[in-house]
Formats: sequence, C-alpha cells, structure tokens
Amino acid sequence: MNGYIYKAAILGLGVIISSCGDKDTDYTDLVQFPRVTVPDTSFVESNGGARVSVILSWPYEQDVEVSYEITESPSSALKAGSDDFTGGQGSLVIKAGERAGLIPLEILDDEVPESNEAFQVKLTSVKYGKVTKAECTVTINNDDEGIQITDSGPMSPKTYPGYTLVWEDDFKEEKINPANWTHEIGAGGWGNEELQYYTNRTSNSFTYNGYLVIEARNEKFQGSNYTSARLISRDKKQFKYGRIDIRAKMPKGKGMWPALWMLGSNFSSVGWPACGEIDICEVIGNQPQIAYGTAHFGPNPANRAYKGGNSFLLQGSYADDFHVFSIIWKQNSIEWQRDGIKYFTLTPADLGANEWPFNNPFFFIMNVAVGGNWPGNPDNPEIFPQRMIVDYIRVFQ
Repeated sequence: MNGYIYKAAILGLGVIISSCGDKDTDYTDLVQFPRVTVPDTSFVESNGGARVSVILSWPYEQDVEVSYEITESPSSALKAGSDDFTGGQGSLVIKAGERAGLIPLEILDDEVPESNEAFQVKLTSVKYGKVTKAECTVTINNDDEGIQITDSGPMSPKTYPGYTLVWEDDFKEEKINPANWTHEIGAGGWGNEELQYYTNRTSNSFTYNGYLVIEARNEKFQGSNYTSARLISRDKKQFKYGRIDIRAKMPKGKGMWPALWMLGSNFSSVGWPACGEIDICEVIGNQPQIAYGTAHFGPNPANRAYKGGNSFLLQGSYADDFHVFSIIWKQNSIEWQRDGIKYFTLTPADLGANEWPFNNPFFFIMNVAVGGNWPGNPDNPEIFPQRMIVDYIRVFQ
C-alpha cells in the first residue's frame, strides 16, 4: 500500500514539473509528455515577419507553456540590440490539441552590406513537455546592396601653414572605432523635446565605404516613434585649441536636426552651459540651405546665453553635396568657416558679463535629432530614412 501511494505521488508530481535542464531529477520520464524541439532556421534580413517554431512531437491534452530567451550566439560577434536583431525574453502557449507555436523575432532591416549573421533562441522552461532540443541558431541572410553616396562637394587640405594634423578619423575601418567614439543611448527629449531614441544598432550608425553614416528612422522602439544615433568622444578624444575640419552631408525635411558639435570636458563637474558648447554646424531640415555655427555659455540653465552666425547657400542645400564645416579655435577667440569662408567670430567681449568657458579641453558629439523645440516635429513619414554622412573629422594644432 505504501509503495502504491509513493508511485502515485511521483506520477502526480511529474504532471506539473518539466524543465529544459534539470539533470539531477527529470520527472518527465515518468509520464508521457510530447517531445519539444526548436529547429534551426534562417531568414532574409528584410523579412519583418520572422518567426522561430516550437514543435511538439504530438498534440497534448493541456496547454504547453514555454519560456524562452533570444541572445547572441557564442560563436558569433553579433550583439543583441546593436546589430540586426533585438534580444530579450518571452513566453508562449501552445494550445491543447495543437502541435506548434511561434516565437516572434525582430529583425532590423538596414541597407548596410555585411556578412550573414547568426543569433540564438533558447528555451528556458517548458511545462507539460519533454525538451529534446532546447536551442536553435537563427541566421540572418543579408540582402543589402548598399546605400548610394555621391562624393560631390568641396574638400579641405590635409596640411595648413603653421599647423600639424594631430588626430583624424576618416571612417575607413569596418566598424565605428570604439577607441574614438561611444554611443549615448536612450530617449527622454535630451533637453530639447526631441522625439528619437538613440541606439547603438548598426541600422542607426555604421561605416560604409569610408564614410560614417548616422541614420534617423521612422520606427517604434522602446516607446519612441523614431530612432537615431548620437556618438561622443568623451574620455577618448578631447582637444584644446586648433583648427577642426569636418566634411559632411546633411539630412533634410521638417523635423530633422543634425549637429556636429563640442562640449567642455568639465561637463560632469560644472554642468551645462557653464562647461561651454561649440556648435561647429547645425542644420534644421526645413531650411537645408542654412548652416548655423553657435556658442552656448552662461552660469546655469536658467541663465543660459548663446551667440552665433550662419552660412547661407545661394544654390542647392547642405543635403545635396558635402561641405567642410570648420572652426579656428584659439585662446579667447573662435572663428567659424564653411568651405574655408569665414562667417562668424566670437571673443570674450561678445559674452558681456558671462565668463568665457572656451579655454578648456572639449570633446566631440555627432548626432541626428528628430523633432524638438527648434525644428519642430516631422510631418511627412515618407522622408525617412534620413542620413547625416561624415567623410572625415580632422584636428590640426
């Protein structure tokens, strides 16, 4: 009698316990649950409806509950969230009487030619099933031919009298150089009521044929309706004085707000705008023929101030061709140039009673904002994606 009760208890326990990896005690052998597998699969990158199947060997009389995680493959350099897929965790229910369920995948479609990439889907727990294959490899087959970049527009020399080239990034490496740049990630308006979520995904920032591309996309991500990228050289590359040349082509369209700029490296200790801000070039997309050069200063955000000028193109726009945006930065003066033509100069006398914060080291920022209190919000989804393309950044001292 006692033996009968013991066996019944063990069988009853087996009905409610099943896992993907309990090697010490596996009660699923004591009952007849269906076998559960996740087969390897592949998808073309542009397939927005990619799925992974979870298959039962036969339909079960109760709902089969499955939990899973999506992560990078140990044998792949592909990283969740920064390349062509989004990682995470989830669960699904295979209804009683059915033989399969589907795990949805978010494949990030971009226009960057690259090798096929792989990631992993792993079942972490299964109720009412005997797992015989808990992991699968998902391969993303690249289908991109690349974006078209026309290299027209002014260039700048690599030497100037009295100056030495001390640093350059010409973006000829396969990926954005982590020794130079860090991605700032997140949403929240960034102090300007902006709408984008900045990511480190290759769909938003990448190098291509010797150019840096920062791409703003009309897509829902982490609660935002747009994505883009913001690269900073903070704690990696900072400079005090010199001539700085950046050759770039800008996006256009209402709501676009590309910027090439600098912040004082003492930002974390004194805050903005006391650290100083040097906007080498900003363009608002509904006025793509005007480039702005501006300096921001002041003791605190409540008492902020700015001075600047602009450079107007008589023909075309800054989205049509590359142009070289420069500053000549010396002690107690900053001069802004476009294609070697001076259009604004700032000295301490222009700041009035405000302290001059521009005799300290500064770091670089490159970003494309979407919306905000200056350009306004986009009104035409057909303009996306929009790209700021940077040919090079050079510092001479």
